[in-house]
Formats: sequence, structure tokens, C-alpha cells
Amino acid sequence: MGRVREPSVAGTFYEAEPTSLRSRIEWCFKHKLGPAKIPVVNKMGRRDIVGLIAPHAGYVYSGPIAAHGYSALAEDGCVDVVVILGPNHHGIGAPIAVYPEGVWKTPLGEVSIAKEVVRTLMERAGIVEDDEEAHLLEHSIEVQLPFLQYIYGDNFSLVPITMYLQTPEASMELGKALAKTLEGVNSVIIASTDFSHYEYHEVAKRKDEKAIESIIEMKPKELYNRVLEEDITMCGYGPVMALLYALKETSRVKAELLKYATSGDITGDYSSVVGYASIVFRREG
Repeated sequence: MGRVREPSVAGTFYEAEPTSLRSRIEWCFKHKLGPAKIPVVNKMGRRDIVGLIAPHAGYVYSGPIAAHGYSALAEDGCVDVVVILGPNHHGIGAPIAVYPEGVWKTPLGEVSIAKEVVRTLMERAGIVEDDEEAHLLEHSIEVQLPFLQYIYGDNFSLVPITMYLQTPEASMELGKALAKTLEGVNSVIIASTDFSHYEYHEVAKRKDEKAIESIIEMKPKELYNRVLEEDITMCGYGPVMALLYALKETSRVKAELLKYATSGDITGDYSSVVGYASIVFRREG
């Protein structure tokens, strides 16, 4: 038996029982803030999507927004390798940590680690360390998996990377190494982040629009500067920068904001919200 990463937020961020979890994911897809329909994988899809930005709060809060990205991914076709970049909220473990081998479990089953991709990435980027501990409590990657499993079953493998170190330099090194590692691989990179935390709705929306503008224009350093200058409490700006740096190595990629909303749009309480966005990146030409 190889390494097994057990779920840490099943029963809190999402349902722990498989049937209930599937129902919750379908609720996310059908929600008025979601894409309003359950997607079907287009096995003949063009596979133009090379990147996604997805939120990672509890499904009752951010699931409908996340569903937009996963709906687009399903319509785009089947994926072999999914790289998920998430912030390290707990500060435990290596500054940039990959889970190197084995499987990740959720109530919907197991996902295998793409260990050959991991090995190649670590050879290309000394900044990436083999460290299970950084992943044990971290939810930002885990909450993406049930959506992927709902769409693809176990027909994909995973490269999970947490980032406690979120500097432009580290993000650039990681992003460029990912771009080279994934050349010729049917893959997608998902950057997991929420945007403003615990601001008034209008303040969060105004700040987040500035961050999203930099993302859509694919300007990672500008995003970093705006996060600092505008005091945007976006938890995963490092993963987003790494995604942008990786995609800038690919010729002609276009970003599209699929959906932005806040927790207030879900709960009706606009006094202290968290911002969520679903952004897709497609290869052009």
C-alpha cells in the first residue's frame, strides 16, 4: 500500500457521505449563481482549456461559482493530468510542497498522484520539495477534487502543490518549470484561491475587480503589486501568479471571467463577505 492522503475537510467544507456529496455538487451546478445545468463530458472536446482559477470555501458558499469552471472543463473534453496549486493556510511544512506519490482520497474515491510528472517537476525546480506534512490539513487543493471526480471519475491523475512562499520570484520559477514539465501532456493547471476576505460587499467587489483585471490581462507582477497596494486579502495570489507565469510560456492564451460573486450573494449578509471568482484560460489558434 502506497501513501494515502486522507480527506481533512470532508463533513465540514463538503459532505462526507458519497450520495450526499454528489447531490451537493449537482446543487452547485444547478444553483442560480452556478451554470444552471449539470455538465456532461464532451469526449470529443477541443481541449483548449489550459488553466482555471477556482475558489475553495465550503461548497454552500463558493460551490456554485466553482461550478462554472468545472462545467467549462467538462465541455472542453477529457484531461489526463491536473495540477492544483493552492495556498498553504496553516504554514506547516515546506515553503513550496508537492505530495509526491500514492493517492488522495475523498468520499468519491481515490485519485492517483502523477508521480512521473512530479519527479520531472522536482528535477526542473529545486524550489519544489517533497513534503506530505504541508498537505495534511490544507483544504484549498482538496475541495477541488470532488468536482473533478464528479466529472471525470478516476480517469485523471493529480499533481498537488501548496505554496506558503508566494513571492513573484518563487511563482515565476514554479510557473516556468510547470510549463516545461507539462509540454506535450494533456493537462490543466488549477489555481485555487478566494479573493477579498471579511470586507463589506461593495469594498470586496471593488478591490477584487482590480485583482481580476490584472489576471485577465495576464500580468502576474501587476497582480502582486495591486494585492499589496490595495490591501486585497486574496489568499492564493502566489498560485495565481504561478499559473499566469506558466501560461505566459504558452503562445496565445486568452483569459475569461466566467463568474464573480461573494458569500453575501449566497447568504444575503453583505456586511462581511468573501469574494469568489471562476476564471478560465483557453489556448487560442
